[in-house]
Amino acid sequence: MLNQFLFKKIDNAQLIVFRVFYGLLVSAECYGAIATGWVRKTLVEPKFTFTFIGFEWLQPLPGNGMYIYFAIMGTLGLLITVGYKYRYSAFAFAFMWTAVYLMQKTSYNNHYYLLMLLAYIMAFFPAGRDFSLDAKQNPSFRKHSMSNWVRWTIIVQLFIVYTYASVAKLYEDWLDFSIIEILMKSKSDYYLIGEFLQQQWVHKIVAVFGILFDLLIVPALLWKPTRKIAFGLSIFFHLFNSIVFQIGIFPYLSLAFTIFFFPPKTIRNIFLKPKTVSIDNTLIEPKNQKWVVATLSIYFVAQLLLPLRHHTIKDDVLWTEEGHRMSWRMMLRSRSGTIRFKVVNKQTNKGQYIDLDDYLTKKQRGKVATYPDFVWQFAQHLKKEYTKKGEDIQVFAYGQARVNSRKSQEFIDPKVDLASVPWKHFSHNEWIRPSQKE
Repeated sequence: MLNQFLFKKIDNAQLIVFRVFYGLLVSAECYGAIATGWVRKTLVEPKFTFTFIGFEWLQPLPGNGMYIYFAIMGTLGLLITVGYKYRYSAFAFAFMWTAVYLMQKTSYNNHYYLLMLLAYIMAFFPAGRDFSLDAKQNPSFRKHSMSNWVRWTIIVQLFIVYTYASVAKLYEDWLDFSIIEILMKSKSDYYLIGEFLQQQWVHKIVAVFGILFDLLIVPALLWKPTRKIAFGLSIFFHLFNSIVFQIGIFPYLSLAFTIFFFPPKTIRNIFLKPKTVSIDNTLIEPKNQKWVVATLSIYFVAQLLLPLRHHTIKDDVLWTEEGHRMSWRMMLRSRSGTIRFKVVNKQTNKGQYIDLDDYLTKKQRGKVATYPDFVWQFAQHLKKEYTKKGEDIQVFAYGQARVNSRKSQEFIDPKVDLASVPWKHFSHNEWIRPSQKE
């Protein structure tokens, strides 16, 4: 039964049309990152880049290198759109986007992680089989069908993302609307809607709608009687996010995903020629079916477990941030704080405080003051810098931080030499002060 469901042939119109939108959107993301100054502020101007721990060897290219890098990714997006050398273009983009994702986290966004996953998924999918230059140049390459597992891979991935996002919102600061108020305060100067976004009743609607939308949108799109209503609500929800939170292409990518929920015949009638195709429904189990099932099983087990890992780590993830990334915990907290770093020479026992302006951008300073992995990485960076000068040092941090509207408290143990302690990826780092419940 499972094989019949996964490997039956269906019209590939949904995948083909999605490929076009996907290519256009990632191209817009990459060219837009250059045009808006994101590349300059995030990858060119900083003297030091905070990578994912373990990927310190991934550093931005010097000079104009990162502008060229993003221009190449944007061009790959266009090649994906038109379906030229699709497999090579899609894999090249996936690898290049992964490198960008891992080489910087100052501007971390869960959506960047989703795009990385999607880039590899699309690279493996047969999305260049129709409405593409590849198919035009080689008519024998053209196909109007795909295996059913292709469509359901996207649907299951979306279900995981939305469901975890909904469940994560079921905590006190979301349920009492205080985090919504904090998030909206920075939008008070928006033209026309700024004052509207400060209203308490708006915060309540946003909070309740956010939970219910994330929890129900995938089932509602799957069920025919509610599909059109769900699609209308999706348009409202994602355009609201685009206007209010200005998160780039991702609201529009989310809307593009809805293509997979409408009948292929409907998508083909709107976007493609020929309008009707004949699909052979005879089940022919491919030779690699066991590999497909095994790969999908491993992938989705990992996707289910990664967002749960913070439950195995001591203390509250809102405070420690340990296990936060790659877990679909979106727009749940606002962090602020202050920090000072003291470098002590081991030989002379003399210490001096570091001027963070000499090392970090304004945005980086904000991250270092409130995120433990940034604190640890900066301490390691200082150790390397002083080692080059021939000095053996200790690094101590003195900081206060607050999450949302809670009280500020000491964040880092000031007695711990952060230059000498290892980073624990899968367990609690004890030098992070314990959270204090009010």
